[in-house]
Amino acid sequence: MHTEEKMEDQVGQRIAHCEERSIPAMMVIEHTESNVRSYSRGFPAVFSTAKGSLLYDEAGNAYVDFLAGAGSVNYGHNDARIKDAVIEYLQNDGVVQGLDLATTAKVAFLRDFERIVLAPRGMDYRVQFTGPTGTNAVEAALKLARKATGRAIVASFTNGFHGVSLGALAATGNGIKRAAAGVSLNDVVRLPFDGYVDGDFDSIAYGRKLFEDPSSGYGKPAAFIVETVQGEGGLNVASAQWLRSLQALATDLGAIFIVDDIQAGCGRTGTFFSFERFGIHPAVICLSKSISGNGLPMAIVLIKPKYDVWAPGEHNGTFRGNNLAFVAARTALSYWQDKHFLTQLDENICVMDAGLETVLKKHAKSLVRRKGRGLFQGIEFARPEDAMRVRRAMFDRRVVMEVSGPRGEVLKLMPPLTIPATLLERSIKLIDECIASL
Repeated sequence: MHTEEKMEDQVGQRIAHCEERSIPAMMVIEHTESNVRSYSRGFPAVFSTAKGSLLYDEAGNAYVDFLAGAGSVNYGHNDARIKDAVIEYLQNDGVVQGLDLATTAKVAFLRDFERIVLAPRGMDYRVQFTGPTGTNAVEAALKLARKATGRAIVASFTNGFHGVSLGALAATGNGIKRAAAGVSLNDVVRLPFDGYVDGDFDSIAYGRKLFEDPSSGYGKPAAFIVETVQGEGGLNVASAQWLRSLQALATDLGAIFIVDDIQAGCGRTGTFFSFERFGIHPAVICLSKSISGNGLPMAIVLIKPKYDVWAPGEHNGTFRGNNLAFVAARTALSYWQDKHFLTQLDENICVMDAGLETVLKKHAKSLVRRKGRGLFQGIEFARPEDAMRVRRAMFDRRVVMEVSGPRGEVLKLMPPLTIPATLLERSIKLIDECIASL
């Protein structure tokens, strides 16, 4: 028997053996999937279906989803409006993979994005479809900034997280993620984020001094890249004044001002863009996660026309033409014209604000502060290990949620924007009970 045939026979026998023994599903994961997996370690259940704000495991148990696909299902799981549009497109044999060919799905998305999102906000941007991940959108933004300015250095911020491919990882602060690169992560300087240094320290004035002093050792950067709310960094919030000062500094230095709105955008903080009430106008905006509406891979970069200096094909990717994502994304945009959705979003934010304030007051000895904005909030624990204990206790009560921050000290609440208010209130009460049990 040839070597290939022997291997095929052995694999077949192994599969049959596994099926005969009915090995538990989590053991299959542990035996077969790479050690790099993370969420399945913290949430040891096998999920089979999902609807709205709920995940269901194989036994039919319901879990409240406060993770929302790390912010990629802002409109809930299997939203009927979005799902029906995707199914209809498939049934009509619509183009599924289009590279960057013009397709009806792409044109429809671009028209509605201009009509629903950009025009009402007075925003003039070109739309670049990148590879379908947030980190690829960041890679494209950084490459474009370097091309447009002819400079190499990018300025990023403490506790920032922009992805794990090399260019985005260089701009990321997380030490564990950076260590995994195995190579030098160069051409980035890091400044203190708003409030990173205690007291009245002005990090923008500090940056201005460094970049304008010809003997500081800091050359002028190609770009500043920032999250208005640092999701993975601990739900740190930049103030409107700080962001306006940062934009002014970028303008004065001739640098590109990039806002990474991958996790904080698409309604997560209460408005479509996280920054739109702050009076800033980024040169470049990165969007991914919930831009597709229902978790289909999609990422875009919004570019002010004068900075759209790409040559054709200079940044590409096979799956930048995911037409199913375009169909879903276009349908998701319709929610931003839906008064019921917008009212529900505002009401849910009020519920979360009030609920977390109550928890904070009741457990002042264990908790430090409430952090974040909108439906992108968390509570910081005085002892970081307590945040993880509460996360585990919440999973025992069938609520899926994560921790964030440099030491995992922040319990992170990120439910779908469409979560019923009663379910949101009940889940926050469970957090209260778990903290009390400590």
